[in-house]
Amino acid sequence: MIGDVTPGGGSRTPGVRRALVIGAVAALSLGLAVVEIPGGNAGVGALAPWTAQAAAAAAGVEDEGADCAVSDLGSLTANSRLPDPFKKINGQRITSKSEWRCRREEIKKLAERYVYGDKHGKPAGVTGTVSRTGITVNVSDSGRSASFSASVDLPSGTGPFPAVIVYGGFGADTATIKASGAAVISYDPFTVGKEGTARNNKQGAYYSIYGSSSSTGLLAAWAWGVSRIIDVIEQSGGGILKADATGVTGCSRFGKGAFTAGVFDQRIALTMPIESGSAGVPILRGVAQESGAQPLSSAYSEQPWLGDAFGSFTGNPAQLPVDTHEMVGMIAPRGLFIMENPHVDWLGAQSGSVAALAGAEIYKALGAGDNISYWSDVQDGTHCATRSEWRTPLQQNIQKFLLKTGNASAVFRVSSRKSGNLSQWRDWTTPVLTDSSPSPSPSPSPSPSSSPRPPVSPSPSPSGSPSTSPSPPVSPSPSPSGGVSGACSATVRVINSWSGGWQGEVTVRAGNSAVNGWTVNWTWPGSQTITQIWGGVRSGSGSNVTVRNESWNGSVAANGSTTFGFLAGGSSATPAATCTSP
Repeated sequence: MIGDVTPGGGSRTPGVRRALVIGAVAALSLGLAVVEIPGGNAGVGALAPWTAQAAAAAAGVEDEGADCAVSDLGSLTANSRLPDPFKKINGQRITSKSEWRCRREEIKKLAERYVYGDKHGKPAGVTGTVSRTGITVNVSDSGRSASFSASVDLPSGTGPFPAVIVYGGFGADTATIKASGAAVISYDPFTVGKEGTARNNKQGAYYSIYGSSSSTGLLAAWAWGVSRIIDVIEQSGGGILKADATGVTGCSRFGKGAFTAGVFDQRIALTMPIESGSAGVPILRGVAQESGAQPLSSAYSEQPWLGDAFGSFTGNPAQLPVDTHEMVGMIAPRGLFIMENPHVDWLGAQSGSVAALAGAEIYKALGAGDNISYWSDVQDGTHCATRSEWRTPLQQNIQKFLLKTGNASAVFRVSSRKSGNLSQWRDWTTPVLTDSSPSPSPSPSPSPSSSPRPPVSPSPSPSGSPSTSPSPPVSPSPSPSGGVSGACSATVRVINSWSGGWQGEVTVRAGNSAVNGWTVNWTWPGSQTITQIWGGVRSGSGSNVTVRNESWNGSVAANGSTTFGFLAGGSSATPAATCTSP
């Protein structure tokens, strides 16, 4: 505890951002090795329909899967890897984008049951007012009532304006938000769910309605408060604030809250959690193993942030049927900008990067890989500082998802201090989901289709960290007319480049017959060197490169393909590659 601030949480009193100084942490700002890799799997034009769908999802529907029947949540089975987000409770894998709606609802129910507690939907009565300076919210349900309010700070102009709900005075830079053309709604979550209370005596507007002994944790209660603010904005007629252009942000414990709000309300067009730590973005399975990260037992006991039921899993998160990468996926295809601080071990940023990388696979499967950004490359280690590195992507995200005037690509900048290794955590591949409805008896495995490239890749891992990056999925794809002759072929292409280095990707394609195992060879034309590789096992020396398949991606269907990626030093190059199969 530093003053009245818990490193994994936030200030207990809004308005003291500059008190959040963590000793000598700022001195740790040297030595970052990062790469900037735009996300997505196509150009802006190709992703425009999903950007539009993200906007549509933010208009008037808190939970679009509420009508999906989820009566059986299945049994608990220990799994040290991240659960497959594409596998339904009945064991079948989804094969179409239309199936995600009800699969998302399954994840929501699991998250409520085991992690957050129930987040009640819209109460029977919600009224309120929106003015140029504030919002009032009055709720009533089952004979109980409660009220709370939030202040409004408008940007210059006539409006109506999009708005960003800022938790507790700690979140993305409000000056940048206003300068970008969005209003700032200052939300005090403690009026809805008070900290410092016992689990059997919770206080605040949410618990005034649903009972002080409710098993719902503060994060879900705070998210309920955000939803009720959006209800009032919708009812106001849109003269001051736009109902379909709301964002949410928060830092530390309020970052946990902002993330949870974006997870549970599909009207939120842009979610921006900052340094959220344990019980926020970082995968729960990873936090339990990450050195120095706030233990789950500590996050559970520090405040009743998480639902009461989570207490059974603090020592055994592998028993959980969900993890936070699936909560990241629940936000898809809407805008998500995750900001993390790699200098403070307590915040579990390595586990946060894994959650973002795995969640990005869901975005990619939905064709919305360009709607999720992640940034942990920061120089200032001060907790909840206003950072210049985040200013431009913050502006771009507001323009894209709230103002709907921008088309900036997503960006992943992962600090080498806390670079996660997705391949360590998953044993599932990413399907290519079709746009059509599934057949009556969908196959549990993905159907052949074209394979989009992974939208993200972390920077090289620091010493002592896993050296491999996330593995791209194996996804069969149709061959050109006539198929590819021979056992297999390989093509090298440049994904991104920067001063002194670049990212490459190799597509391995089977011919008219399936292959079981492959080896790719090429010779560098100059002094290029591979510094990191994923999705393949490298051998060879000097300018000669040999890459063999991993155990999980050696089998490629006839006329199908898989990919592996790498980071390299030197100038970018696309040497001719050969492929052989035993």
